[in-house]
Parts: sequence; C-alpha cells; structure tokens
Amino acid sequence: MTDEIVVTENLTKRYGERAAVDAVNLTVGRGEVYGFLGPNGAGKTTTLRMLLGLVRPTSGTALVLGRPPGAPETLRDVGALVEGPGFYPYLSGRENLRVLARYNGLGEVAVEAALAQVELTDRARDRYRSYSLGMKQRLGVAAALLGEPRLLILDEPTNGLDPAGMADMRDLVRALADGGQTVLLSSHLLGEVEQICDRVGVIAGGVLLAQSTVAQLRGTSTLLMRVDPLSTAAGVAARLLGESKVSTVEGSLRLAAEPDRTPALVRAMVEAGVDVHEVHHQERSLEAAFFALTGEGQAREQEVMA
Repeated sequence: MTDEIVVTENLTKRYGERAAVDAVNLTVGRGEVYGFLGPNGAGKTTTLRMLLGLVRPTSGTALVLGRPPGAPETLRDVGALVEGPGFYPYLSGRENLRVLARYNGLGEVAVEAALAQVELTDRARDRYRSYSLGMKQRLGVAAALLGEPRLLILDEPTNGLDPAGMADMRDLVRALADGGQTVLLSSHLLGEVEQICDRVGVIAGGVLLAQSTVAQLRGTSTLLMRVDPLSTAAGVAARLLGESKVSTVEGSLRLAAEPDRTPALVRAMVEAGVDVHEVHHQERSLEAAFFALTGEGQAREQEVMA
C-alpha cells in the first residue's frame, strides 16, 4: 500500500486561454495535514474540485488513494467540504446528516459518530438555520466525516470564523490527523497553516511554487551578533560556518545558523578576544516566505503607493 494518498502529475485546467491550474505536481502523504496555501483566486479550489472529480482536467493526471478522482470506489473513502456547507435550513443538524447518511447507505451509528467527532451532539436537535457560522462549518465537517473516510478534503474550513471558532476548527483538524486520517486543506490564512500543517504547497496564478515542510519553507534561521572587533568575529564565524553564511549588516554580524550553534560561536569568539555584547535569534516567518514566493508583498506596497 502506497504512502502517497494524493498524487498529481502536470495537472492542468484551462478556461479558454487562461490556465486556472497550470501543470501542478503535488503529493499528499498518508496521515499528514497538508496545507494548500495561496491567495484568493490562486487555483486552490479548482485543484480540489479536480481531485474530487467535480471538474475534468484539461491535461495531466491525478490519483486519489491510488485510483482516478471521482470514481465511486474512490469517493467512498473521501470526505469533502468545498466552498462552504449546504444544508436544509428547516431541518436539524442531525436530520440533515441522516439525509446524507441514507444517500450513502449509512445508518444512525455513522450520524452519531460524526456529530460526536465535531462536538455537536448537544445541539444536534436544533434547526440548521439557528446555527452560528462556526457550528455550520462543523456540521459541514461532520458531513464529510460520514463513513470514516481515509482522506478529508477541506476548502477554507476556517473562512469567516471568529478566533474561538478558528481555534476549535484547528483542534478538530489536528485531532483527525492524530487519529490516522489524512487531511488536505486549502487556506489563505498563513497563521492557521503554520500551526496545524505538516507540509504545505504554495500556489499562485495556478502554478505550484513550492512544496515542503513549514520549517523548510522558512529556510535557515539567522543569528544577529553585536560584537567587537567585527572583523575578527567574522573570521571566527567563517571558520565555523563557512564564508557563505557570514555577512555584516549595520555594524552587526549576521550568521545563517540555527540557535543551537550559539554557545560554540560565542565560546570561539571569546577565546579569540572578541567581546560579544548581544545575540539575537531571527527566524523567517511563513508570511515572509510566502510573500517572497508569490510577490504578494510587492503587490501590496504598489497598491499603497498608488
């Protein structure tokens, strides 16, 4: 059994001359939370719809659980919440799930299990139209969980939620992954992705720009050291780290190094007669990495200046 739950190869969707998704190659591993990260209109939802068989690709291929997207045997093992939940407003949460369960050949046990997973059992008798936005999102996830799917696809699951609702959804997604399910979620909220995802794929303009762990996407952290004399300290650091990882900025030493290298660096500098006045650890945020890849930061600056 393969460890890759989702695999695409040059997956492309064109609308006339415009490529909504352009030759995307992504892989989602078993049991991980994979964050599909990108600005609005980047091609996230179109990609997810192709993985569900709702949209036919123009070219390229995709395998979901080792099978073609949209095939009945594939969909039995996939749960999805794409572009918001849609339920009958006059039915209760439990009754809405019963409708879906009957359609999928599932019984009452599946309904109650899904309600319990999203912690809606106490409000299951209330009509859907009385639910808060967070409860509606959770019921949508409950619908996706019917039948205990191996893969859960969530499109912007925290969209429109308040901070408490976002935290609840984050805890739910993490619990699902800890329970052995694979979660593929799209988002434009960098903080959410950073907190819950094992790996991320960054997409912009339909092009997958990067695919890695959050730590790899951030890159190597930086140490800033205020030292004297600067030239001697730079020489010591170059011997320990290599010249390519040493630079100076505004009279301080900038080192491309992880925090655990600090004690050895300070010790070597003191032994070389260098006075070490300050040491600061800087780590590139996911936001900075995202802007560097997509150019979103430059676009915002231009909008402000216009």
